[in-house]
Parts: sequence; C-alpha cells; structure tokens
Amino acid sequence: MPVTSAYRPDPRFPDLGPGFADAVRPADFPAALPRWFNARWAARIGLDALDDAEKEGCFARFRPLPENLKEPLALRYHGHQFRVYNPDIGDGRGFLYAQLRDDLSRLLDLATKGSGRTPYSRSGDGRLTLKGGVREILAASMLEAQGVYTSKAFALFETGESLHRGDEPSPTRSSVLTRLGHSHIRFGTFQRLAFLGESEKIAPLVAHCAQHYHPHLAGLTGDALIGGFLHAVGQASARLAASWMAAGFVHGVLNTDNLTITGESFDYGPWRFLPRSDPAFTAAYFDETGLYAFGRQPEAVGWALAQLAGALSAIAPAEALHPALHAFGPAYSAALIEAVHRRLGIAPVGVESLDLAFLQALFGWMGASGVGWAQFFHDWFSGEASAARAQASPAAALYAEPAFAPVEQQLRSREPVRPERLAHPYFARATPADLVIETVEAIWAPIAERDDWSLFEATLKDIEAMRQALDLRPEETRLAVQP
Repeated sequence: MPVTSAYRPDPRFPDLGPGFADAVRPADFPAALPRWFNARWAARIGLDALDDAEKEGCFARFRPLPENLKEPLALRYHGHQFRVYNPDIGDGRGFLYAQLRDDLSRLLDLATKGSGRTPYSRSGDGRLTLKGGVREILAASMLEAQGVYTSKAFALFETGESLHRGDEPSPTRSSVLTRLGHSHIRFGTFQRLAFLGESEKIAPLVAHCAQHYHPHLAGLTGDALIGGFLHAVGQASARLAASWMAAGFVHGVLNTDNLTITGESFDYGPWRFLPRSDPAFTAAYFDETGLYAFGRQPEAVGWALAQLAGALSAIAPAEALHPALHAFGPAYSAALIEAVHRRLGIAPVGVESLDLAFLQALFGWMGASGVGWAQFFHDWFSGEASAARAQASPAAALYAEPAFAPVEQQLRSREPVRPERLAHPYFARATPADLVIETVEAIWAPIAERDDWSLFEATLKDIEAMRQALDLRPEETRLAVQP
C-alpha cells in the first residue's frame, strides 16, 4: 500500500488490555461507490497516495492499514441519554479501525459510522443513511472552518443497500462513513466501568488518557492524577461548549456517550445551525423539553462532567474531584469570551466583567433584532475594519437602528486581530456560507432526486474558502504533543 512518509501508525488502544472493546467484522456491502474523500486531511496522515481501489479497500471494505490494528474494535461504553442511564449501549454501528499520528504528532483515531452490526446494535441494522453521511460531512466541515475542535469526516462510500428509517422518507440510500478524531474514549467509557463495579480498570484508563491526550499531567499520581485529569477534561469541555455557542451550533444529543475526554465535537446526528439568536432553539425533534437547546448546551456539558466525576469517585475521594467541577463555570465564561472574540476577529478588552457585559449586550441585540447569526459574524469580522462592509450588507438596515449603537460602539472600540484576513476574496461576498436547515435540505434534494452532487460540492468549496479566510487556527494546535 503506497502510504507516504507522513504515515505514522501507532495503535495504542490495545494497550488497555481486555474489557474495553470487542473485535468485530465489517459488513460486506454489495457496492462501494466513492462519494467523498478528505484529501487535505489524508495528506496530514500520509494516506493521500492511495488509488481508488485502495481507498475502497481501506474505507469501505476495511482491510487493515499497515502496522495498525489487526481487526476492528467496537468500543464498550454506557451513558446517560437525555439524563436516563442506559447500560445497553456501545458502538452499535461503528468501530475503531486504526490509530496514527498526524503532522502535529497527535494520536488520532480512524473510526466508522454505518459499518455494520456489532454486539451493541440491539435492534438496529448497523447502517448509516447516505443523507446522514452527507450531513456529517457538512457539519464537521463547517465547524472546522469556524475554529471548533471537531472530528473530521474522512471518507464516504455509498453501499448499495436500501434502508428504512422512521424519520426520513424510506426506503433510502445507505452509506458508510470514516471519520478522523482525536479520541473515541467517552465519559460513558468510565461510567460503564463504575456501573459494572470494575473500578480496578478506571485508574489504568485515566493513566492511558493522560499519557496520550493530556500529557501535561505527566508526573502526577494517585488522587492528584485523577483530579488533574478531571480538571483537564473539564477545561477542554468548557472550551467545546463555548465554541459551539460562538458558532451558533446546536449539537442536538449531548448524552454522556457523545462527549469525549479530549473536548472534541463529534457524532453529528440531529444538528442545526441557528438561523438567528434563540436560546430555546433545538436540533432534535424528539427533544420535547428543550434539554439540549442552544442556550442550555453549557449546562448539559457541565452536567455530563459531573457524571464523569461520579464515575471517578469509585477510585478517588470527593475532595480530589470537586475543584475540577467548580472550575467548569469560570472556565466556560473565559472560553466564551475568547471564542466569540476570535469568531469576530477582535481582541477582548481583557477585563472579564466588561467583556461579559459586551457579550450580553451583543446576544441580547441579536435576539431582539432577528439578524441572521451567520450574516452578523460575516459582516462585522475584524470590527472597525469591516464597518464599510457592514453598511453595504443585506442586514445594513438593522445596523442603522439606534438599538445597535451600543453594540457597534463596542465592536469598533476593540482592536482587530490580523485584519489582513479581510483581503481574502471570501469577504467580498455579500452573504456568508451558511448551513441552516433549509440550505441542508436544498443540498440533499438534488442528490436524492437525480444523483446530482454539484450543490454539495459547491457548498464544500464555499466552506473551504471560509476556513481559509477566517484562519481561526482551532484547538488542534493546543493539543500537539510528542509521542
């Protein structure tokens, strides 16, 4: 297989020993029609030299990569789903397929979605709809462009089966997705061990996570390591929640099996981007109480962190864990200030009370005015440096109203950060790339009706232009480590 010198296999999950995963076999799909491949990230992990047949073999038939995992592993975990504990879950339609280092020396996973039944499939078929695969590519691409630390959709193949689903027109087309992520060790991985009384496995799991994902904890042992690990996860989770808020993104299903120990956004099912500011906006039709509404996402992540602490309490005293839980709120406030200012391309004042007051005024005005979420951030990127652009925006009338004046004053008073980014052609657009639900459905319609992928491809080009223009340098640089 023609991997490049950038390919650095490093399968570490088996170091944990038995009890964390089950070896499984991929589904034998009747077809493997290539639909998308992430060439940019393939180059970063040394898999960009594969030909079409090799891509099919690796990412639709799941033949082992060189010097990597010998067989796929369905990971074991439990989790709270809408705050109800469920011990009957795990990787039900996916598996860990390979681990390798990227160009920042981070340990990454190649894992799947829709790759067939596992011991945890229950009544499911282990498959993924083609629409689900398309939606995951769109969500991950847009979030990466906006500086959110996210898993990356890596390869999508249509698999030639007809699937029946209750929440979309059926029969519908099937697919298998490979995604690249920093880790698939979830809060629910720890919860499962605590639930089953396998507390002797928790400390080795913490040590594994610290070594490979939070190396600044090196040298800590015992309760100090457990507390330090929870604190690191809490800080990363606070940054994750803040980045979603700045992006106007609603994950939809913030169960404890959908949150990982690296604070990486992943697993895109019923996601939505806000059309306009609305704390009560939900992504999932089944979220009838608004538990995971846009404005409640920080609360949901904090609650999940407390459940992780509950699992860790099987091996550590409360006094070792409480500081990390108390630190989550302040960490989120600081991260929100950073995330919103980064997304606006301006520097915060540096006084937390003043910066939080600005955010409160900003979000209050956005909600009252009904300005498009994506439009506003596009119009005012770099603050004062974009004032003329904003005055020519489709939303210019809203910016001329007296209610906007206090917000505008704050935007203009903050120092632009790297305003030279405005020279990118993307900022000549009157409207930004956006993925509100109507846009997503419009992208899917020609695929479903006549197998026309042109709008999908054009949208991804627009999102890539946004990524290059914003150049937000996401969380990945913070987590670069040496093996």
